[in-house]
Formats: sequence, structure tokens, C-alpha cells
Amino acid sequence: MRRYPSWKDLQRITKRGRYSCGHGCYMQIAEGGTRAWLFRYRKGNKGYHIGLGSCEYVTLAEARDKAIEYRRMLAAGRDPFTEKRAAKREKLLTSVHAKTFRECAEAYIAAHESGWRGDHSRKQWVHSFQKHVFPKIGDLSVADVDLPCVLGVVEPIWTTIPETARRVRNRIELVLDWATARGLRRGDNPARWKGLLESLLPQKKANGVEHLAAMKYANVPAFMTRLRQERDFAARALELQILTAVRPGQACGARWAETKEGVWILPPERTKNGREHRIPLSHEAEELLASLPRVDDGEYVFPAARGGAMKIRTSLRLLRQMGLDDEVSHGFRSAFSDWAHERTAYPPHVIEQALGHVVGTAVERAYRRTDMFEQRRRLMQQWAEFCGTPRAEGDVVPLRTSA
Repeated sequence: MRRYPSWKDLQRITKRGRYSCGHGCYMQIAEGGTRAWLFRYRKGNKGYHIGLGSCEYVTLAEARDKAIEYRRMLAAGRDPFTEKRAAKREKLLTSVHAKTFRECAEAYIAAHESGWRGDHSRKQWVHSFQKHVFPKIGDLSVADVDLPCVLGVVEPIWTTIPETARRVRNRIELVLDWATARGLRRGDNPARWKGLLESLLPQKKANGVEHLAAMKYANVPAFMTRLRQERDFAARALELQILTAVRPGQACGARWAETKEGVWILPPERTKNGREHRIPLSHEAEELLASLPRVDDGEYVFPAARGGAMKIRTSLRLLRQMGLDDEVSHGFRSAFSDWAHERTAYPPHVIEQALGHVVGTAVERAYRRTDMFEQRRRLMQQWAEFCGTPRAEGDVVPLRTSA
């Protein structure tokens, strides 16, 4: 029978190194004389070692017993190193305070809001979570949020308010990634789109790209006639949005101080690209603004009943009340773009600037120092005239030029 060294034998050794104690157990003497037990083994062409504890607190017999246990695991086809690491992670997860999804979402917003433009993005995040997410999974441990939880949030709104649903899904994914990076959960992200939710949720696509629903530009004049018969502020906000081709939030949040002498100037914090956007007002847009009452000398052109600016969802509610179940207010920007590209001779970069887009490369923008304001003024006036002239179905829309 093979004789293994006793503890007395091992105590006599003082030279730095590793010394076999049997069954894969080793005593390691490190620099400075510190002694510890190790279990060493090979798997394929790779060697592994697992710490068994300090020689000061773990006896030789205990270290050998643990090494024998690991040998039996290997004989059964199990990997001691992998299982010990998994057990350590599990212990860490259970020992750390189990944060709820709500706590993680609030922490994520606090960590990232300084990089967002203005306060609008933070308000959107908070509102979407409070309305759609927190009531269903806010109080769950973030480690327990799984695919059924995510689908329970997203599926009910996926077809009714698809753009909101898309943003909610993306925000959940970001929060779960944040929690995983901080060791609060593990495994795949159940809110990821690629390779998971894209196969579970219905999609409306054209050429592989999902678009917001938009009215055909030929139908806009008839719609504008109906819209002008509506008497509330929501109709006027939507009318201003259509005439100026701005985003819904920019129209609903319009401030009196932003408009002056036929120009509407959106400050950088209210634009998507973070740049000031000058909008030439058509005669129709100016008349619309002049017809609106300035409520108690307030800041907003379209104030909400409970203070602040009108909410974007008000325009969507108006469209539904008018029987338009497929369109969204943002889609009127697409209608303007289609009309301008198909029925006018203005250069594409003028049309894109009218939409508030950043046009061209950095070099091209450096040489094109003008914002084509006068051309855009003519373009917006022609658009306003088009919107105000209903045409019978089948009429040909005359080609307009930039001259």
C-alpha cells in the first residue's frame, strides 16, 4: 500500500513549492511560508486547481477527504471546478440584497439621465414604466424576471400602441442588462429582440424595416378639412404639427417664446439631434397661432388641463375618435416627406432639413453652412396650400418646383 506523507512529514518542509499528499491533494508553500491545500487535476490538455483551505484551519485528513470527493466527481463525469464556481455564484446571488425590477429601473435612470437631452427622455422612461411595467413586474426580484414576465408586459400593447410597446421592450432589455452586469441576475436577457422576441411577436414590415403607420399624402387635404372642424386644442396641436412637419412632442410642447415674426425656433433640448431647428411658418400656420388664446399668459401654446404641456397621447386619442385606427400622429411627417419628394423639385437635403434631420457627412455639413431657410419657407408654404386644397379622388397633384 502506498504511503502518503503525514502532517509531521509536511511540517518539516520549508522550501517554496507544491507537495503531493495523495489523491490529487497538494500542500502549497507560497512566498513567505504561507501554507494551503490544493486539489489538482487535468481535463483534456488543461490543468485545473481548486483551493481546499489554509493548512492553519483545515487538517490534512479533511483536505484528503475533499480531494477524494472531487476524484469521485471526476469518475462520474462531473467537473469539480465548474460546479464549485457555479455554487459560488449562486451563493453570491442569494447573499446579495435581491433588488426588485423597480429598484433597478430607478437606478438605471439615475445613472444615465445626465447623458439624455433635457428632461423629456427621463419623463418618458418614468411614465412608460409606471404605466406599463411596474404594475406587472415592478415588485418582482430582478433575478426572477423571465420571458413570460416580459411577454405579459409587452404583448397586451404590441398591436394597439406598437411604438410605445417597442420602446418599453427596449427599456426593459437595457435595465436587465444593467442588472446582469452588476451580478443581480444571470442568464440570457428575456427581453432581447434578436433571436427571441422577434420570433414571438407579430411584425409589420416593409423591405425588412418596421415603420410607423402613416396616412398617404393624397389623403391629407381631406383629413385636414375634417380636422379643422374639430374645435378642441388637440385638433389645433395636430394641425400645427401637420403644417410644420415637426414631431408630435414638439408640437404639443410648443412655447409662445419660441415663435416670432414667422419663425418657430426649437431649442437644442427639444430636438432629436440636439441642434437648434428653425422652422419657417406658412401663412396658414401663423394664422393658426394667432387664433389661439393665450391662457392666463401661460408658457405653453397647448397647455394641459392639469398644468404643463399637452401630452403626445392626446393626438393619438383624437385620431382614434375620428375613426383613424391605423394612423399615428408621427406618420404625418412621412406624408410630408413623400409629398415633397414625389410632387416637388426641391433637393433632398432641403426636404430633410425641413424635417429637422442632420444631412450629409461632417465634411458636407462644413461646406454647406446655410440651413436653406428661404427654400424651406417656400416649401412649407406650398405644403400648407396643398393641405388646404381638398382634391377629388383621382385628381393629379401638379408638380411644384423650388423656383
